[in-house]
Amino acid sequence: MAAVHESVLDAIGGTPLFRLARLGAGLAAPVYAKAEFFNVGGSVKDRAALSMVLAAEREGLLKPGGTIVEATSGNTGIGLTIVGRQRGYRVIAGVSDRSAAEKSDILRAYGAEVVTAATSVPREDPSHLFNVVRRLVAEIPGAWLADQYDNPANPDAHLRTTGPEIWEQTAGRVTHFVAGVGTGGSITGTGEYLKRVSGGAVRVVGADPESSMYGGGDGSPWYVESIGHFLHPETVEDRWPKAYRAEAVDTFECIPDRESLLTARRLAREEGILAGPSSGTAVAAALRVARRLGPDDLVVVLLPDSGRSYLSKVHSDAWMRQWGFLEDGDGLRPLLDAAGLLVAVTADTTVARALEALRTAPGGVAPVLLARGARPYGVAASEVVGTASREVLAAALADGSVRAEDPVGGLLGPALPVVGVGQPVGEAREALGEAHPAVAVLVDGRVAGVLPRAALLA
Repeated sequence: MAAVHESVLDAIGGTPLFRLARLGAGLAAPVYAKAEFFNVGGSVKDRAALSMVLAAEREGLLKPGGTIVEATSGNTGIGLTIVGRQRGYRVIAGVSDRSAAEKSDILRAYGAEVVTAATSVPREDPSHLFNVVRRLVAEIPGAWLADQYDNPANPDAHLRTTGPEIWEQTAGRVTHFVAGVGTGGSITGTGEYLKRVSGGAVRVVGADPESSMYGGGDGSPWYVESIGHFLHPETVEDRWPKAYRAEAVDTFECIPDRESLLTARRLAREEGILAGPSSGTAVAAALRVARRLGPDDLVVVLLPDSGRSYLSKVHSDAWMRQWGFLEDGDGLRPLLDAAGLLVAVTADTTVARALEALRTAPGGVAPVLLARGARPYGVAASEVVGTASREVLAAALADGSVRAEDPVGGLLGPALPVVGVGQPVGEAREALGEAHPAVAVLVDGRVAGVLPRAALLA
């Protein structure tokens, strides 16, 4: 008989495990997915939301008539809104400008007030989402900041619920637990419980975007929402969440965006599980782990949320092509291969050095980038700040308006329009329009080359 609850809050937790029979075909070790989208708000964050609100009430931090405020990529805000509105609180969700639009729509549907702010700026910037929500808390009487990144009630929710559920559901057979790391609450609390109850036998594996700092990346942007640790190169102090305890994680599997996104799509099409992109990251990592294991092992992978919040992104063919993750024909690949290596300069490059680099740039133009180190993962599209033109720089140098040693940043044109490598030539020509000298071509969300007007119109 189906359960009967007095409140929707009683339906948080108790999520099922599903064996990934098709994606795990041929593997000796079974892989089971913990389907957290069965929570009432559609994600694992419902657990932390309920835990944080109840703890705040017990501690007198959140009182009747109060306001819950939180910075969120969407899911924690949804959980807090469901819990908060059900318990009579006003809820304000500060949402990252990089989050899927569906999440803001869901938040409003549940009764939250939504404030959108940037997360791709230095942490100290007043416009950064974290600073925006802290100002709101300071300005609103009776406001309480949930602070999921540093709130101990976040990992505690998983220590008390998620970990014990997995142990009971597998009858203690689980040997490996795989999860993404965002705030770190899920992997920390669940991992600590499983290690404790197994006498240290369970291995905990973090599934991380390839460029995220948790797994050793450079902190440059990626396209999987809600997990990873981003670092803007101009951030002064890099703060890691207190909800994340590194000792809970034994090792990391670092997954490129394309592998994450395509795995999320495979989950829907082969397993009947419509999950979000971070589930793709986690499952890709779990499959890597399982390939190294035997029949006496059992892998549990946590699927954080539903794919219904990402129908306009990972589950959209058009979006996947637009950002260079989907190639189902020639598209722009032949032109890109013929264009040669990408030429790009950073905003602090001198005019003299930029002119030297532009000598080999197709069409005499090149993307100008936010200054960052070696860029081992390529050029993230979101870190292109403008365009340098050989013609413009040479003219400015000739008329004396700039000196050779001046930075090129003062002479930038607008950023080139971007197109995905899988888009047809006609769409690239449309993006080019009448005003632009070239388009930038994306492969896996990174700028891979520039196609000048002459190449597209030939």
